[in-house]
Amino acid sequence: MKIWHLFIIFYHSNVKIILVQVIFYYQKPYKGRMPVRKIPKSYIGVTGVMGTNQSIGNAEFESLLERDYLILLDFDPNVKTFEVQPVKIPVPGVPNGYHPDVLVEFHPSNDGTQNSSELTEVKLLSDFQENAEQYAPKFACAEKYAAERNWVFVKKDESQIRTPKLQNLKFLRGFRRIQPEESLKIYLCDSIEKKGPCTIAELIEICMPSDESKQQLLPALWNLILNKQIIADLDLPLVSDSEIWSEHLFE
Repeated sequence: MKIWHLFIIFYHSNVKIILVQVIFYYQKPYKGRMPVRKIPKSYIGVTGVMGTNQSIGNAEFESLLERDYLILLDFDPNVKTFEVQPVKIPVPGVPNGYHPDVLVEFHPSNDGTQNSSELTEVKLLSDFQENAEQYAPKFACAEKYAAERNWVFVKKDESQIRTPKLQNLKFLRGFRRIQPEESLKIYLCDSIEKKGPCTIAELIEICMPSDESKQQLLPALWNLILNKQIIADLDLPLVSDSEIWSEHLFE
Protein backbone atom coordinates (compact mmCIF):
# COMPACT_ATOMS: atom_id res chain seq x y z
CA MET A 1 0.00 0.00 0.00
CA LYS A 2 1.34 3.43 -0.92
CA ILE A 3 0.59 6.26 1.50
CA TRP A 4 1.11 10.00 1.16
CA HIS A 5 0.81 12.30 4.19
CA LEU A 6 -0.11 16.00 4.12
CA PHE A 7 -0.19 17.99 7.36
CA ILE A 8 -2.29 21.14 7.64
CA ILE A 9 -2.29 23.35 10.73
CA PHE A 10 -5.43 25.24 11.72
CA TYR A 11 -5.65 27.75 14.57
CA HIS A 12 -8.70 27.78 16.78
CA SER A 13 -9.56 30.14 19.61
CA ASN A 14 -10.43 27.38 22.07
CA VAL A 15 -7.82 24.73 21.39
CA LYS A 16 -5.24 27.26 20.12
CA ILE A 17 -4.02 24.87 17.43
CA ILE A 18 -5.38 21.88 15.57
CA LEU A 19 -3.20 19.69 13.39
CA VAL A 20 -5.08 17.84 10.67
CA GLN A 21 -3.48 15.06 8.70
CA VAL A 22 -4.88 14.28 5.27
CA ILE A 23 -3.90 10.86 3.99
CA PHE A 24 -4.00 9.77 0.38
CA TYR A 25 -3.55 6.07 -0.17
CA TYR A 26 -3.83 3.42 -2.82
CA GLN A 27 -4.81 -0.08 -1.78
CA LYS A 28 -4.12 -3.05 -4.02
CA PRO A 29 -7.26 -5.01 -4.94
CA TYR A 30 -8.11 -7.91 -2.66
CA LYS A 31 -7.45 -11.26 -4.31
CA GLY A 32 -9.43 -13.52 -1.99
CA ARG A 33 -13.19 -13.99 -1.69
CA MET A 34 -15.14 -11.38 -3.64
CA PRO A 35 -18.65 -9.95 -3.18
CA VAL A 36 -21.39 -11.85 -5.04
CA ARG A 37 -22.22 -8.59 -6.82
CA LYS A 38 -19.56 -6.25 -8.14
CA ILE A 39 -20.41 -2.63 -7.37
CA PRO A 40 -20.29 -0.77 -10.70
CA LYS A 41 -18.67 2.61 -11.19
CA SER A 42 -21.17 5.44 -11.12
CA TYR A 43 -21.04 8.87 -12.74
CA ILE A 44 -24.01 10.03 -10.66
CA GLY A 45 -23.47 8.59 -7.16
CA VAL A 46 -20.32 7.99 -5.13
CA THR A 47 -18.63 4.59 -5.27
CA GLY A 48 -15.28 3.40 -3.98
CA VAL A 49 -13.29 1.06 -1.75
CA MET A 50 -12.49 1.81 1.89
CA GLY A 51 -9.15 0.79 3.35
CA THR A 52 -9.77 -1.57 6.30
CA ASN A 53 -8.45 -4.74 7.88
CA GLN A 54 -11.89 -5.79 9.16
CA SER A 55 -13.59 -6.73 5.92
CA ILE A 56 -13.72 -10.03 4.10
CA GLY A 57 -12.93 -9.00 0.55
CA ASN A 58 -12.87 -5.41 -0.67
CA ALA A 59 -14.88 -2.99 1.46
CA GLU A 60 -16.72 -1.47 -1.50
CA PHE A 61 -19.46 1.11 -1.15
CA GLU A 62 -21.87 2.74 -3.58
CA SER A 63 -23.01 5.70 -1.52
CA LEU A 64 -21.53 8.05 1.05
CA LEU A 65 -23.93 6.66 3.65
CA GLU A 66 -22.65 3.14 3.03
CA ARG A 67 -19.08 4.39 3.37
CA ASP A 68 -19.97 6.07 6.67
CA TYR A 69 -21.49 2.84 7.97
CA LEU A 70 -18.33 0.92 7.06
CA ILE A 71 -16.27 3.45 9.02
CA LEU A 72 -18.38 2.73 12.12
CA LEU A 73 -17.95 -1.02 11.63
CA ASP A 74 -14.22 -0.68 11.10
CA PHE A 75 -13.73 0.86 14.54
CA ASP A 76 -16.40 -1.06 16.46
CA PRO A 77 -14.63 -3.39 18.95
CA ASN A 78 -17.68 -5.68 18.93
CA VAL A 79 -17.34 -6.36 15.19
CA LYS A 80 -15.28 -9.39 14.22
CA THR A 81 -15.61 -9.05 10.44
CA PHE A 82 -17.91 -7.58 7.84
CA GLU A 83 -18.51 -8.39 4.20
CA VAL A 84 -20.14 -6.19 1.57
CA GLN A 85 -22.61 -7.53 -1.00
CA PRO A 86 -22.28 -10.95 0.69
CA VAL A 87 -25.24 -12.88 -0.71
CA LYS A 88 -27.77 -12.99 -3.52
CA ILE A 89 -31.27 -13.67 -2.22
CA PRO A 90 -33.89 -15.03 -4.66
CA VAL A 91 -36.99 -12.83 -4.83
CA PRO A 92 -40.06 -13.83 -6.87
CA GLY A 93 -40.49 -11.49 -9.81
CA VAL A 94 -36.99 -10.01 -9.42
CA PRO A 95 -34.68 -11.63 -12.01
CA ASN A 96 -31.41 -10.48 -10.41
CA GLY A 97 -32.55 -11.19 -6.87
CA TYR A 98 -31.70 -8.97 -3.90
CA HIS A 99 -28.20 -8.14 -2.64
CA PRO A 100 -28.17 -6.70 0.90
CA ASP A 101 -25.32 -4.27 1.53
CA VAL A 102 -23.35 -5.79 4.42
CA LEU A 103 -23.10 -8.90 6.58
CA VAL A 104 -21.66 -8.12 10.03
CA GLU A 105 -20.26 -10.82 12.32
CA PHE A 106 -19.71 -10.00 15.99
CA HIS A 107 -17.33 -11.17 18.69
CA PRO A 108 -18.91 -13.07 21.60
CA SER A 109 -20.04 -10.80 24.44
CA ASN A 110 -18.21 -10.77 27.77
CA ASP A 111 -20.46 -13.51 29.17
CA GLY A 112 -19.74 -15.75 26.18
CA THR A 113 -23.05 -15.13 24.42
CA GLN A 114 -22.72 -15.07 20.63
CA ASN A 115 -24.66 -12.20 19.11
CA SER A 116 -26.43 -12.93 15.84
CA SER A 117 -24.80 -11.71 12.66
CA GLU A 118 -26.60 -8.81 11.00
CA LEU A 119 -27.54 -8.82 7.33
CA THR A 120 -27.84 -5.10 6.73
CA GLU A 121 -29.43 -2.75 4.22
CA VAL A 122 -28.19 0.86 4.30
CA LYS A 123 -30.31 3.64 2.82
CA LEU A 124 -31.49 7.14 3.56
CA LEU A 125 -34.65 7.20 5.65
CA SER A 126 -36.48 9.06 2.87
CA ASP A 127 -35.60 6.23 0.47
CA PHE A 128 -36.91 3.58 2.86
CA GLN A 129 -40.15 5.53 3.30
CA GLU A 130 -40.78 6.61 -0.30
CA ASN A 131 -40.04 3.18 -1.77
CA ALA A 132 -41.41 1.01 1.03
CA GLU A 133 -43.84 -0.84 -1.25
CA GLN A 134 -41.15 -1.60 -3.83
CA TYR A 135 -38.70 -2.84 -1.17
CA ALA A 136 -41.22 -4.90 0.83
CA PRO A 137 -40.85 -8.19 -1.13
CA LYS A 138 -37.04 -7.99 -1.04
CA PHE A 139 -36.95 -7.25 2.66
CA ALA A 140 -39.44 -10.03 3.45
CA CYS A 141 -37.23 -12.53 1.59
CA ALA A 142 -34.15 -11.17 3.36
CA GLU A 143 -35.76 -11.62 6.78
CA LYS A 144 -36.59 -15.25 5.95
CA TYR A 145 -33.13 -15.88 4.47
CA ALA A 146 -31.43 -14.44 7.56
CA ALA A 147 -33.61 -16.32 10.04
CA GLU A 148 -32.79 -19.63 8.34
CA ARG A 149 -29.11 -18.96 9.12
CA ASN A 150 -29.63 -17.60 12.65
CA TRP A 151 -28.86 -14.08 11.44
CA VAL A 152 -31.07 -11.02 11.71
CA PHE A 153 -31.97 -8.66 8.88
CA VAL A 154 -31.67 -5.00 9.86
CA LYS A 155 -32.09 -1.65 8.14
CA LYS A 156 -29.82 1.30 8.88
CA ASP A 157 -30.51 4.93 7.98
CA GLU A 158 -28.63 8.18 8.54
CA SER A 159 -30.11 8.69 12.02
CA GLN A 160 -28.24 5.59 13.20
CA ILE A 161 -25.07 6.23 11.21
CA ARG A 162 -24.35 9.96 11.01
CA THR A 163 -23.76 10.47 14.70
CA PRO A 164 -21.13 12.39 16.71
CA LYS A 165 -19.17 9.14 16.90
CA LEU A 166 -18.92 8.99 13.11
CA GLN A 167 -17.63 12.57 12.96
CA ASN A 168 -15.03 11.76 15.62
CA LEU A 169 -13.89 8.63 13.79
CA LYS A 170 -13.64 10.44 10.46
CA PHE A 171 -11.22 12.85 12.11
CA LEU A 172 -9.28 10.31 14.18
CA ARG A 173 -8.88 7.69 11.46
CA GLY A 174 -6.64 10.15 9.62
CA PHE A 175 -4.08 9.39 12.33
CA ARG A 176 -4.43 5.61 12.40
CA ARG A 177 -1.29 4.96 10.34
CA ILE A 178 0.90 7.21 12.43
CA GLN A 179 3.37 5.33 14.60
CA PRO A 180 4.14 7.70 17.49
CA GLU A 181 7.61 7.46 18.97
CA GLU A 182 7.55 5.42 22.14
CA SER A 183 8.93 8.35 24.12
CA LEU A 184 5.99 10.54 23.02
CA LYS A 185 3.45 7.88 23.93
CA ILE A 186 5.02 7.40 27.37
CA TYR A 187 5.14 11.17 27.94
CA LEU A 188 1.48 11.70 27.09
CA CYS A 189 0.23 8.63 28.95
CA ASP A 190 2.33 9.41 32.04
CA SER A 191 1.14 13.02 32.01
CA ILE A 192 -2.52 12.07 31.97
CA GLU A 193 -2.04 9.37 34.61
CA LYS A 194 -0.42 11.93 36.93
CA LYS A 195 -3.03 14.58 36.16
CA GLY A 196 -6.01 12.25 36.26
CA PRO A 197 -9.12 12.83 34.16
CA CYS A 198 -8.82 16.18 32.41
CA THR A 199 -9.95 17.95 29.28
CA ILE A 200 -8.10 17.90 25.97
CA ALA A 201 -7.39 21.62 26.41
CA GLU A 202 -5.87 21.03 29.85
CA LEU A 203 -3.58 18.28 28.56
CA ILE A 204 -2.51 20.50 25.64
CA GLU A 205 -1.69 23.30 28.09
CA ILE A 206 0.40 20.96 30.25
CA CYS A 207 2.24 19.05 27.52
CA MET A 208 2.23 21.32 24.48
CA PRO A 209 3.09 24.91 25.43
CA SER A 210 4.59 25.77 22.04
CA ASP A 211 3.43 25.43 18.45
CA GLU A 212 6.40 23.16 17.78
CA SER A 213 5.42 20.77 20.56
CA LYS A 214 1.82 20.75 19.31
CA GLN A 215 2.96 19.71 15.84
CA GLN A 216 4.86 16.83 17.39
CA LEU A 217 2.46 15.70 20.10
CA LEU A 218 -1.06 16.30 18.74
CA PRO A 219 -0.86 13.55 16.08
CA ALA A 220 0.35 11.18 18.80
CA LEU A 221 -2.55 12.20 21.08
CA TRP A 222 -5.18 11.58 18.38
CA ASN A 223 -3.59 8.21 17.59
CA LEU A 224 -3.65 7.21 21.26
CA ILE A 225 -7.32 8.20 21.56
CA LEU A 226 -8.17 6.24 18.42
CA ASN A 227 -6.39 3.16 19.78
CA LYS A 228 -7.97 3.59 23.24
CA GLN A 229 -4.69 4.05 25.07
CA ILE A 230 -6.11 7.39 26.11
CA ILE A 231 -9.87 7.23 26.57
CA ALA A 232 -12.55 9.68 25.44
CA ASP A 233 -16.29 9.27 25.08
CA LEU A 234 -16.53 9.17 21.29
CA ASP A 235 -20.32 9.11 21.42
CA LEU A 236 -20.06 12.82 22.28
CA PRO A 237 -18.52 15.51 20.05
CA LEU A 238 -14.73 15.58 20.47
CA VAL A 239 -13.92 19.18 21.43
CA SER A 240 -11.37 21.00 23.55
CA ASP A 241 -13.54 20.56 26.66
CA SER A 242 -13.95 16.79 26.15
CA GLU A 243 -12.79 14.79 29.15
CA ILE A 244 -10.02 12.23 28.58
CA TRP A 245 -8.38 9.76 30.93
CA SER A 246 -5.86 6.92 31.03
CA GLU A 247 -6.86 3.45 29.88
CA HIS A 248 -5.52 2.18 33.23
CA LEU A 249 -7.67 4.46 35.40
CA PHE A 250 -10.32 1.86 36.28
CA GLU A 251 -8.12 -1.25 36.27
